[in-house]
Amino acid sequence: MPRRSLARAGAWALSLKGRLLLGLAATWIIVVALVMWAGWTSSRSLSEESNLIHLNYEARLIADELTHQVDSRLAALGQLAERMPPKAGEGSDPHTLLAANSALLEWFEGLLLFDAAGTIRADWPQMPGREGLDAGLRDYFQFVKGFKRPYVSEPFIGRVSGMPMLLFLVPLFDEAGDFQGALGGLVNIRQGGLFELLRRIRLGDGGYAAIATASGRILYHPDRSRLLASLPAEDANPSLTLAQLGWEGETRGPALDGQATYQAFRQIWTADWIVGVYLPREQVMSPVRGLFQRLANVGLLIAVVLLPLMGWLLWLALRPLYHLEGQIGELGRGERTHVALTSRMQEIQRVGDALNRLERERGQAMARWRDRQAFLEAILDESPVGMFVTDSRGRITYANRALVELAGRTASPRHHAQWLAGLHADDRDAILALWQSSQHSGEDFLRQFRYYRADGTLLWLEVHASRVLIDGQLIGFVGIVKDITLHREQESLRQWEAEHDPLTGLLNRRGFERRLEEALAAWRKAETPSALLLFDLDRFKPVNDVGGHALGDTMLRRIAEAVNGVVRVSDHVARQGGDEFAVLLPSCDVDQARRIAESLRGAVAGLSVIHEGHEFRVTMSVGVTTLLAGDTDIQEVIGRADAASYEAKRRGRDGVILA
Repeated sequence: MPRRSLARAGAWALSLKGRLLLGLAATWIIVVALVMWAGWTSSRSLSEESNLIHLNYEARLIADELTHQVDSRLAALGQLAERMPPKAGEGSDPHTLLAANSALLEWFEGLLLFDAAGTIRADWPQMPGREGLDAGLRDYFQFVKGFKRPYVSEPFIGRVSGMPMLLFLVPLFDEAGDFQGALGGLVNIRQGGLFELLRRIRLGDGGYAAIATASGRILYHPDRSRLLASLPAEDANPSLTLAQLGWEGETRGPALDGQATYQAFRQIWTADWIVGVYLPREQVMSPVRGLFQRLANVGLLIAVVLLPLMGWLLWLALRPLYHLEGQIGELGRGERTHVALTSRMQEIQRVGDALNRLERERGQAMARWRDRQAFLEAILDESPVGMFVTDSRGRITYANRALVELAGRTASPRHHAQWLAGLHADDRDAILALWQSSQHSGEDFLRQFRYYRADGTLLWLEVHASRVLIDGQLIGFVGIVKDITLHREQESLRQWEAEHDPLTGLLNRRGFERRLEEALAAWRKAETPSALLLFDLDRFKPVNDVGGHALGDTMLRRIAEAVNGVVRVSDHVARQGGDEFAVLLPSCDVDQARRIAESLRGAVAGLSVIHEGHEFRVTMSVGVTTLLAGDTDIQEVIGRADAASYEAKRRGRDGVILA
């Protein structure tokens, strides 16, 4: 053999690459001798089992998500159903109520309102020919009418749209609990977003998920031509037949096209649907067969040739690495500034050179990072808006100067509990739940809530935070904090002014009628009694005519003070307009209401104002009524009290009349 060839062979043998290759060859002898046969059988079984577990997990995730989607849609319809007028002609126009809840069209193709006979009495958006359709004999309406609970229909072709549809239905009841119809939401199977999750699922090259009803109709399949088709007969796939009867689990069986697959089934009980996830058997076993075929060929060859050299070559190969490991440890501890190796192996020398170059670049990068960090913090500290950064666990690691001054707290993970302690007790649970949801869902955190500064001052804050990802990995949140305390106070003042009389500080007609509506609702729901007093001032006109409106305003303010001094803290007093007043007495029976009315009459009768030597007095004619069983509208209650007040005037004024 030529000397040059021998030198090349020796250099290769002394290189790290050569030594590792020889060591791997020796290691394969043991792998081939001891593991090859057992590895094939166990790997095949393990592959099947792991794929079945994975299919089970995927099926459960899909079923849980679709169950949540179905429950959310039924719950939204249920909330809208509680606000619908129980009978046609009562309350607000149903078209208006449906239109006011157009946000539900994010989930539904359309909203339908059925009467007790099953006739569509309103829809939104309105489509020609839909209103007035009779669905009384349809299975879905008969189910809701008979069982009086929410229901998801079997798929059908819409008579108006001509598209494959599902109908989500909730029943409507009147105050007595009698069935008055149903509220429905249409979902387009082909175009709606209900099955959007399934369109994004990828299970290798041939795996897929499908949805079917327990009655055997396909709701979703990657092959769109199978939509609304019937499932195969029982003998084609017994496991699928069991799933239609409520079974859940994993198995092996044919797909709809007859291909051998691994399968997992889960139930969506709310809608009576079945989730099926399928993975072709060939896709699962192909990598295992290919791997073991290659391992068998290569392993046998290496085992025969390299078995005697395994131990010695492995020791020789690892010895320089131990030396390199020691120097790297010293480099990390700061005990040296570079590595210095005397090994003849070219790879080890190149690794040492690369480590030294990397250490120099790391020092330069750290210096640049510190400069950039200081520059960024200087910019953020000059911002007038509060800003913060958290770690991946949601703990605040940085807050700019504006936020520290606003909250009076220092930003540090160890002070995380102090920041949480500032949350108002009534807002705390909702805020933390939304924060956890943002961490898992990826959606922005946006919330207005009450917050206590470190000195105890109560603020209203608006926080908007977004996730920060690097290569798909969450590293934390960055957020902006605004102080909206002044805005909230101005908003509260505007709301107070909208419902109060500026002269007397009492409720105005709008604010009073809202509280009377609430009292009537409490009466109809739980028979909580309430009484209403209406009164006009007698002989008030001469006060205005002689003394002018300024004197009249003085009299009205004194009357307001006198009335507030007699009624209870829980009562509501209003100036309806001019010299008309009203008092709502919650949780008050008729005898107690009469006594309060007499006290009010006496208090007002004792008031007077003096103008240019003349003394003016007024009295009041009071009408008293209570909420009655047949009351359905506040105008009925107001009308009774008003009639009683006029009767008091007719009888000579300065009196109390019970309606």
